[in-house]
Amino acid sequence: METSEKLPQDIGAFHRHRVGIGSWFKSGDPWIWLTATAVGACIVAVLGLLGLIAFKGLAHFWPADVVTIDYESEFGQFRVAGEIVQREFIGRDQYMEASSSASQIEGDQAERWMLKSGNRKIDAPDFRWVYRHEIVQQVKDRDMIVFERSEWGNAYGTLVDIKEQGRSVAPDNPWGELQDRIERVSDLRDQSRRIQKGSINRINYRLEKLRLEKRNRELKGIVDHSDLENEREQLNAEYGVEERRLREITNQLDRDEIEIQIADGRVSTIPMRNVIRAWQPNEMSLWSKLGHYFSSIWIFLSQESREANTEGGVFPALFGTVLMVLLMSVLVTPFGVIAALYLREYAKQGPFVQLIRIAVNNLAGVPSIVYGVFGLGFFVYLVGGSIDDLFFKAAQPAPTFGTPGLMWASLTLALLTVPVVIVSTEEGLTRIPSELREGSLALGATKAETMFKIILPMASPSILTGIILAIARAAGEVAPLMLVGVVKLAPTLPIDGNFPFLHLDRKFMHLGFHIYDLGFQSPNVDAARPLVFATAFLLVLIIVALNLTAITLRNRLEARYRGAML
Repeated sequence: METSEKLPQDIGAFHRHRVGIGSWFKSGDPWIWLTATAVGACIVAVLGLLGLIAFKGLAHFWPADVVTIDYESEFGQFRVAGEIVQREFIGRDQYMEASSSASQIEGDQAERWMLKSGNRKIDAPDFRWVYRHEIVQQVKDRDMIVFERSEWGNAYGTLVDIKEQGRSVAPDNPWGELQDRIERVSDLRDQSRRIQKGSINRINYRLEKLRLEKRNRELKGIVDHSDLENEREQLNAEYGVEERRLREITNQLDRDEIEIQIADGRVSTIPMRNVIRAWQPNEMSLWSKLGHYFSSIWIFLSQESREANTEGGVFPALFGTVLMVLLMSVLVTPFGVIAALYLREYAKQGPFVQLIRIAVNNLAGVPSIVYGVFGLGFFVYLVGGSIDDLFFKAAQPAPTFGTPGLMWASLTLALLTVPVVIVSTEEGLTRIPSELREGSLALGATKAETMFKIILPMASPSILTGIILAIARAAGEVAPLMLVGVVKLAPTLPIDGNFPFLHLDRKFMHLGFHIYDLGFQSPNVDAARPLVFATAFLLVLIIVALNLTAITLRNRLEARYRGAML
């Protein structure tokens, strides 16, 4: 009897529970929580990826301690000094493939360290693996110095002597004397760079203009070139003066040299002109290391690359990326806005307009390399070649605009991203109430005045949304740029002091291509790996900064026109 009395109550509770779950699902709360969980997981994944990239890249600039290691392998006894840049464990089977001393391993794994030992010219390779169980002794020599050089990578060793014109200086304070002479060489190097990229570059540019002007006159049948010859002689005289100044600086740069002793006891001579910086990481305090760390980041951002892009900075690539994105934004905005304005406000709605919209949406899915091929064929060869035939006959057969350059790269990316701007602008125009248009026309405004003074300002947040999306896509593109203007190393920046100052015909460097080159074309993979992460993190920061700027402007415009949209 007790069982029969409780059964209806249990069935009723189960029914009520089932009805409650059904009502909960019908309310949509599970889908809200599921969506929130998915968004949260995506945010965590993105932040984790950015954190990994930042850690791998920014750790490269920290002045790590230099460890001197004595180890004994099956090939003999060795001593090496360097920075420990990586630690990992490998299995016994993998170790046995490279060594016959697997019996020394305790357990199933062997620990090994990657050392950046430098001294590439006299003690290659500059990255080497050392197994932990083979190490006999490891010490941190407080006199160990890291020399950052303009070529052949870093050098690690202790200072033996400083020489001036082949004679030993023998200073009382060798470290202070070394820093003073490095500073002197840095000043001379800056003077040399200013002469080469300043006055000599200006003279060469003017000489080339004279050559083209003379050729232009010859094409027109003019035979008198006396004024051009006089100016050429004057420029050649100026060039001779600057060349002598440069030669004097070069002689001063070659005056000093240093001798260092590397870990295995050999002595190496380094010309002082090749030394950029020197520091003693084992002697540095935490604050000294922090100062050196931020100084290294600044060098990375402000200097040119060296050693096949595996050393130095990324300033030309950083400058080219920002300039190209800005030019692309200036070009894509009017095209996208005018096209959207015509399709929404002026074109008669029908099958033809609908077909155009379908084509625009499909263009957004075309692979970027196709745009690169189109840009190379249409912009570079057809348009650029026609410009050369019309305006630059004197320079032919050398192309001026008939070769990949900054302008064609910006136009190609503008064409690639214009569908995004069109769709975003059209959506913004659709949301504007028709009463505003009718009211403006009723008050006597023309349709053009209504468009430019009322409709477009109110649609500006949507236009900026399209520009934000365009910037985010264009800044990371690499494939089309390889065909229409980006190069591994550009001799000059697209902007300089020579008229017209902005040279749209020049080739340029780009952070995306720089990453590709470091990751897949570098002759020294181990040296390039941290720079790949650092450059990728910098590119992400640039995209975020450009997007935040556009988002801030969009939010202000939305706040201004929110009342009119309600």
